[in-house]
Amino acid sequence: MSLTIDRLEEEFQAKIDAGHNIEPKDWMPEKYRKTHIRQISQHAHSEIVGMLPEGNWITRAPSLRRKVALLAKVQDEAGHGLYLYSATETLGISRDELFEQLHSGKAKYSSIFNYPTLSWADIGAIGWLVDGAAIINQVMLTRTSYGPYARAMVRICKEESFHQRQGYEIMLTLCRGTQVQKDLAQDALNRWWWPSLMMFGPRDADSTHTEQSMKWKIKRKTNDELRQQFIDITVPQAEFLGLTVPDPDLKWNEERGHYDFGEIDWDEFWQVVKGNGPCNKERLDARRSAYENGAWVREAAMAYAEKQEQKRLAEVG
Repeated sequence: MSLTIDRLEEEFQAKIDAGHNIEPKDWMPEKYRKTHIRQISQHAHSEIVGMLPEGNWITRAPSLRRKVALLAKVQDEAGHGLYLYSATETLGISRDELFEQLHSGKAKYSSIFNYPTLSWADIGAIGWLVDGAAIINQVMLTRTSYGPYARAMVRICKEESFHQRQGYEIMLTLCRGTQVQKDLAQDALNRWWWPSLMMFGPRDADSTHTEQSMKWKIKRKTNDELRQQFIDITVPQAEFLGLTVPDPDLKWNEERGHYDFGEIDWDEFWQVVKGNGPCNKERLDARRSAYENGAWVREAAMAYAEKQEQKRLAEVG
């Protein structure tokens, strides 16, 4: 039996090394399956929870154009969650179980969504910084080794790119407005910069998953590589806006060809991950409430689907 498993694992790794996708009916190591359930479901939860900090600004957006754009963005995020839950289900876990893991606190979602949105400028900062960081991480995932995840990411990345441009345009409008508006933009950057850097996860030296994920081509770059890429792209954008990145240690390193930057507050990162962030409780309470209050919709939809299936079988019979 051991020899058979060893051979299957060798063939599995050879398939990945050759650049082929792993599909749901293919043999896979149990650890590979569980790693993907954890990662894809965490991504799905992040999309759904990520609707909350922006959703409460839909009615307060400064114009009809902004309301419609933000509403469309939040709708996109709901769709992303559905694609990703569907991809996770191909690994043999039910959606009900995924929701139970989220609502119980067992499953995690991106730490960034546990921070409050205090002003309209925060919506711009989220689009520019948070979605910008997401794109850098997710473009890599269009080439991840698990087929359903990779395919879902193609459409998600296209829509996230639109969201990032939308956010940057909000920041640009504020920076070209009054001094009060530009101050709001600077304040939002000050509060969202460091949490955005934390989105890429712990330092490589502290990551327990990176090495194996790289071997299985679940990830193509490490957390620190992606974080550096984000900084190198985003700092010139801030300069164009006329904003100051809140990092006194930030400077261009000619020899490395990258920006050097200050130390992230990892104590804050781990506190948020453990459920002690500014909005952790609020976010989970909101998701539990939405799930419970939406039970009648799910029940009605299932009843309708069952009735339609009975009707179809009667016509066939």
